[in-house]
Amino acid sequence: MENKTMMTDFYELTMAQAYFDAGKKEEKAYFDIFFRTNPFNGGYTMTGGLDETIKYLQNFKFTEDDINFLRTTGSFSEEFLTYLKDLKFTGDVYAMPDGTAAFPNEPVLTVKANMIEAQIIETALLANFNHGGLVVTKAKRVTAAAKDIPVMEFGARRARGSDSAVEASKNAFIGGCKGTSNVLAGKKYDIPVLGTMAHSFVQEADYEYEAFLAYAKSHPDNCVFLVDTYDTLKSGIPNAIRVSREYLEPRGYKLKGVRIDSGDLVYLSKAAKQMLVDAGYHDATICLSNGLDEYSINNMLNKGAVIDSIGAGDNISASKERLNGVYKLVAIEKDGEKIPKIKVSGDTVKTTNPGVKKVYRFYDNDSGKVLGDVIARDDEIISKKQYTLVSDVDPWKKTTIDDYMLRELQVPIFINGKLVYNEPTIKEKQAYCQEEYETLTDRITDIDNPHKYYVDLSEEERKLKEYMLFEAMSNAATTAMENSGYQKVKKPCEKKN
Repeated sequence: MENKTMMTDFYELTMAQAYFDAGKKEEKAYFDIFFRTNPFNGGYTMTGGLDETIKYLQNFKFTEDDINFLRTTGSFSEEFLTYLKDLKFTGDVYAMPDGTAAFPNEPVLTVKANMIEAQIIETALLANFNHGGLVVTKAKRVTAAAKDIPVMEFGARRARGSDSAVEASKNAFIGGCKGTSNVLAGKKYDIPVLGTMAHSFVQEADYEYEAFLAYAKSHPDNCVFLVDTYDTLKSGIPNAIRVSREYLEPRGYKLKGVRIDSGDLVYLSKAAKQMLVDAGYHDATICLSNGLDEYSINNMLNKGAVIDSIGAGDNISASKERLNGVYKLVAIEKDGEKIPKIKVSGDTVKTTNPGVKKVYRFYDNDSGKVLGDVIARDDEIISKKQYTLVSDVDPWKKTTIDDYMLRELQVPIFINGKLVYNEPTIKEKQAYCQEEYETLTDRITDIDNPHKYYVDLSEEERKLKEYMLFEAMSNAATTAMENSGYQKVKKPCEKKN
């Protein structure tokens, strides 16, 4: 297993040196990972990347070579470097499993560890979540738009590097894709590998017919021809039919299907299907590709395109969007007492929810659909009979619910540095992700105008946040006056002592 401990930002280590010098290496800290907005202007996010975080923490260790490199920077003391030699992850991690439906401001992962451990691991944990969650979410949006049409992930060559490509293929499968073109991902994660030919194979031959015939001779039982290299309807489809009749059928095989990768896919798919049916190939499938995403797929289906399968590449594996997950300190522990911390910002959305928290989800008992989530303090008891959800932004907006099932979303992953989570197989993750998606209402999953889902603060968490905001603003005002040289003077009516 590859050691990626050094995949951290340099300032994580400079802060760790400062904590070490201040005698705080054993101080316990709590950090939350959460995100502020759903990607793709969507109504939900599906979590991902937890599996990579598990591997990272299991293998967390600074090697002698790592220590030697850090020494060359001149930023660290020998005492601190000696400390790093024996450092391992000894903390706790609670997280939402990969494929969980999550929403803005909810802690998807919480770390409790000594301050130095918790600080150093920040970068890797965020990278894992931000990439994993983004790809799982996009794959779920694309596969949901495709409905029952299988989607194959073809994005390896568009991904941001080889490692990213493999991880993207894995997360795309979790998000609902049926297979991948990425052979290494197939081998590593037991994902079905799929694919037939590229345009270069057709171009290499003197004639399109010769290319199809050569492929048929090598793969007679899996002939899906790429028919748009020259002219889909005048050349590609006729040549595919000719190879089937002249070579495949006399040998007991038959044309399996065609792929169209350019042009007016709606028109071409209809016309190609009619040509295949007229020639007696009723079962020949049509695969469409060419930069497809949830919007183009939805549009094609609404216009009656004939689609038996979809190849989707860069819009899943190399999306231009980002999932801006952040890692924020929410509490420290001293003498067994949890002391909440808050980050205050002039930008309201960046003010954090303080303290150690839990996230609960309410489900309607009849439909199984989600009703809302609440972020509560970790020692709160949430009623299982009736609950009033109060908007975090507009507290006068209230919804009282009953007849629900209650679920805590985070589960224990590591306790005292030991892995306690029984990680599901990739196929179990895919099934779980689909189950999670099916609990969402149509309003939440709408790709054009999604409903904003209820994620509220409990009364106790709200009171804590309001109190800490008041304290922070009061302290800031006092500091500002002191720094401006303000001194209290007696009012004119006050007598001198």
